[in-house]
Amino acid sequence: MHSKRLFGLLIYLVSIGWQIASGSASAQNDTDIWNRLRSGFQIPVPVAQPKLQYEISQIRKNPTHLERLSNQSSPYLHYVLTEVEANHLPSEIALLPMVESSYLPFAYSHGQAAGLWQFIPSTAKHFGLQQNWWYDGRRDVHASTKAAVKYLKSLHRSFEGDWLLALAAYNSGQGTVHKAMSRNRRKGLGVDFWSLTLPPETASYVPKLIGVAEVIANPNRYGIDLVNIQDRPALKKVAVDAQIDMAIAADLANMSIDELYRLNPGFNRWATAPDGPHYLMIPADKAGEFEEKLAHLPPEKRLKWIRYSVKKNETLGHLALRYGTSAKHIREANELRNDAIRVGQKLIIPVASQQLERYELTMSQRKRAIKNRGNGKNRLSYKVRAGDSLWRIARQFGVSVHQLARWNGMAPNDTLQINETLAIYPNQNGKIATAKSLQSVGPAETRSVQRVYYKVRRGDSLYLIAKRFQVEVAELKEWNKLHNRKYLQPGQVLKLYVDVTEVSDRS
Repeated sequence: MHSKRLFGLLIYLVSIGWQIASGSASAQNDTDIWNRLRSGFQIPVPVAQPKLQYEISQIRKNPTHLERLSNQSSPYLHYVLTEVEANHLPSEIALLPMVESSYLPFAYSHGQAAGLWQFIPSTAKHFGLQQNWWYDGRRDVHASTKAAVKYLKSLHRSFEGDWLLALAAYNSGQGTVHKAMSRNRRKGLGVDFWSLTLPPETASYVPKLIGVAEVIANPNRYGIDLVNIQDRPALKKVAVDAQIDMAIAADLANMSIDELYRLNPGFNRWATAPDGPHYLMIPADKAGEFEEKLAHLPPEKRLKWIRYSVKKNETLGHLALRYGTSAKHIREANELRNDAIRVGQKLIIPVASQQLERYELTMSQRKRAIKNRGNGKNRLSYKVRAGDSLWRIARQFGVSVHQLARWNGMAPNDTLQINETLAIYPNQNGKIATAKSLQSVGPAETRSVQRVYYKVRRGDSLYLIAKRFQVEVAELKEWNKLHNRKYLQPGQVLKLYVDVTEVSDRS
């Protein structure tokens, strides 16, 4: 018996040693989402490829970037992975939104791509995603994930089972990849992904994804500590059956309005869409309470209604604009045959239960925030010239790269096009943004800029801290009056104004 125990212990120790040697063991336990992801990895990893080596080295140099991506993915990753597995796709696909949108549901690129999966309008329409005044399915986590899986399966078939080519086509289009393959065939060259000459963004896009997957597969090998994300549903899709005010729904779920919008970013307005979809993604630990309260909510309490007497020269369009709804919605609520209304006519109009400014993440409020940046004053139009970059232009006008990107609906790493026109709101006298100027912007912008304090650690520098929080070194110096100081001291506390607006890190 004693020898059997020793033998069993020996086997256990050998197995642990093998895991450590292979780099696959980590602090994560069996309920960790990363273990489940690893078990479904299928895409070959040619580690010796220089482009892949470069992407892995970037992750190792800046581990906080992967940490941030992981934290941003945590509400959605379990759902996305479950959908990927249900369709028998490699689990690397569940990491694709890290490359596409940094797992930010409101991410929007200069190419009009939106949502976690960065669908452009035409592709979204082709794969059945609704886009209307009330709702944009490209940002709906549930609907867009199903559409992305369908699209990727189609690309996989088109490229005869080659996932690297399918992923390249997801980024740049099937035509671009097929043309690159045709060019290589004519030259007698290989037609695998690594042999093709593709646009720079696409050439780095696939290695980025494979690099993230490789590091997640072997975190110890690359000296990376992964964020602990439990392998359990973070969200539950709850049927609401009919239109509901988002503020009322948030109250039922015991959440803030902003929190509810971040999980349901497909809804453009203060209420869910009258024609559907009639569901909400609710945190799993709040879903039961939400469903119970919703079941006891009378139908007439889902929306707030006012009675209105039409005045001279008013139209349905005027009333819709005033009350944040659509003419179609008013027409249907009052069973009108057309848009014609008369003075004195009595209408019932659905209105938001809160002030419209409280719904900060609706499309209208986000657009208003962009319009009001800089209080609408001092707006400059800048035409991009050869050699320009966001960093160079931002420095020229005394703003941060992230401010400049946000004003123009871009990601900080987006490539500029010559003669493209950018909107710029330079700070007064061209100075770097100050604490005062950051606190005097529009309502949604105030929400997105948060003051934080950071305690300096051994080995920190202004550059590393600025990179970690996505601000500029010059801003750090301005906020903390460090103009004449070269070195930081461990334990020193720095004040930062961190922009948490959801802008894609996609390059």
